[in-house]
Amino acid sequence: MTLLPLLIIMLLTLGSAAVAMMLRNLIHSAMLLIFSWAGIAAFFLWAGAEFVAFAQVLVYVGAVSMVVLFAVLLTRRSRADLEVSPPAWKRILLAVFPSVLVGSLLIGAVLGAFPPTTNSSPAPELTVKQIGESLMGPQTAALLAIGVLLTVALLGAIVIASPEKSEDKP
Repeated sequence: MTLLPLLIIMLLTLGSAAVAMMLRNLIHSAMLLIFSWAGIAAFFLWAGAEFVAFAQVLVYVGAVSMVVLFAVLLTRRSRADLEVSPPAWKRILLAVFPSVLVGSLLIGAVLGAFPPTTNSSPAPELTVKQIGESLMGPQTAALLAIGVLLTVALLGAIVIASPEKSEDKP
């Protein structure tokens, strides 16, 4: 495998994440976050993990991105509340520092993940059917609990962020 596609995927993914952190418009930031998640799916495709890549697209690019967009749209208060932001140099610093930190951790993890081995036995082949049976067999309760927890968390965020109605208004 060549590293040029990996470098392009990495630059696009981290670049869109960094720009998403620097933008002031929440909708544009959410859209760039979707692009970052798609970049992560492209990385999984490059690495040969097709099932994980398609799950990434279905779960994050599809479902979670819609939840994020709906949460942003439902919890926005007024334009004046969104105008408070730090100066440009602070936003850049707040975007670059975590990006460099996460990037260095990822590079360290990737470089440390491939230790030299003397045993050249092949990894066991897993099919999509075997993964699905594992997820929908013993892990079904965990998947359902996570779905309920995420739904309750979204509803709680909407209730907390919604403006209070005063009853003394005519």
